[in-house]
Amino acid sequence: MGDIREKTQKKSWFDGVKAEFNKIIWMDRKDVIKQTVAVSIVSIILGGIIAMLDFTIQYGIDILVNL
Repeated sequence: MGDIREKTQKKSWFDGVKAEFNKIIWMDRKDVIKQTVAVSIVSIILGGIIAMLDFTIQYGIDILVNL
């Protein structure tokens, strides 16, 4: 009897998952491209800022160590 109950629970769980997936509103291609470009640009800018900070801090530490 427990086996039937498990199958019913699994079925209702999968039905719930299917219903939730049907609620998803997928973006169109144009929006995906715009957001991908935006994320890429921000990542490149942040990478440059981090690289400059790293270089500056490393340069400052080298000056302090060599005094």
